[in-house]
Amino acid sequence: MSAAHESRIEGSASVETRKVRITRLDPWSVAKSAFMLGLTIAGVLIVATVALWLLLSAAGVFEAITGLFQSVSGNSNSSGVSFLSLGRLVGLSMVISAIEIVLLSVLSVIFAVLYNLSVGFTGGIEVSVTDSGTK
Repeated sequence: MSAAHESRIEGSASVETRKVRITRLDPWSVAKSAFMLGLTIAGVLIVATVALWLLLSAAGVFEAITGLFQSVSGNSNSSGVSFLSLGRLVGLSMVISAIEIVLLSVLSVIFAVLYNLSVGFTGGIEVSVTDSGTK
């Protein structure tokens, strides 16, 4: 074994663990992080809505539901599930996403403020941080 290889093995064996106590959350940083998380979730929700609608449309589910609705009602000129148009569902998912972004941001800031108030008698959260020593 070469000396360089032995020093890498010895260096990787020296793992240092420290305990860190989180005593304060900055509400502005929490708000920015929560807003970005909310935007990400909203994007996933909208893409999932479009993908699911396209999948169900390609599989003929909407036509089958319309046919079932027409046979049960006996009315052959009824529109069936026309209210499930892609535009309407994307609009609904955008409204739900906007509400989700606002709620997530506001509730996260409230949580940060409540956490900061409770740290005085709880001492905060203790986290173990490991430094593997790789450079």
